[in-house]
Amino acid sequence: MTKTVEFYFDVGSPAAYLAWMQLPRLAAETGARVAYKPMLLGGVFQATGNQSPMTIAAKGRYVMMDLERFAQRDGVPFSHNAFFPINTLTLMRGATGLQMRDPSRMVAFVDAVYRAIWVEGKNMNDPVVVAQVLGVAEFDPAQLLALAGDPEVKERLKAVTQDAVVRGVFGAPTFFVDGQMYWGQDRLDFVQQALKATP
Repeated sequence: MTKTVEFYFDVGSPAAYLAWMQLPRLAAETGARVAYKPMLLGGVFQATGNQSPMTIAAKGRYVMMDLERFAQRDGVPFSHNAFFPINTLTLMRGATGLQMRDPSRMVAFVDAVYRAIWVEGKNMNDPVVVAQVLGVAEFDPAQLLALAGDPEVKERLKAVTQDAVVRGVFGAPTFFVDGQMYWGQDRLDFVQQALKATP
């Protein structure tokens, strides 16, 4: 039986980016299906009282150093973004809208956005930069902006975010396998074990 790993993510999370880069390999090795769950991390933080580790200077410095270690170990290109934090509301609405209306293109969209933020260090708070990034990735920026403004898309992102909170999610990335929750890209070994376990 094919197992599923549910993946709650936000493109503003560097840890979620590192997990995103590992998921294709993990799915191929385990034969699992990935169920992408774009959510709004800011909404999760607000609902749970959590906050980014970057709000504490010493912790933020350590976390970035630790993420660099993981990236080097796993062969993932990664660099700190000088414009962090990124307001991801429109970007996550874009991912949600594509998942709803053109799901075959959602992964390419998220790939492009993650690369722009966590590899190329672009200021994705700037609509002009966002439009340039999307154009290079062969998306129509105006169409995506319209999609992100669709009331049904807005409600879907809210609903997935609220569902995440109800399920116990407090940060990104968060995974669920067989109803069990795993938080953090450094827990992918446990996710892999769960996917390989006999039902």
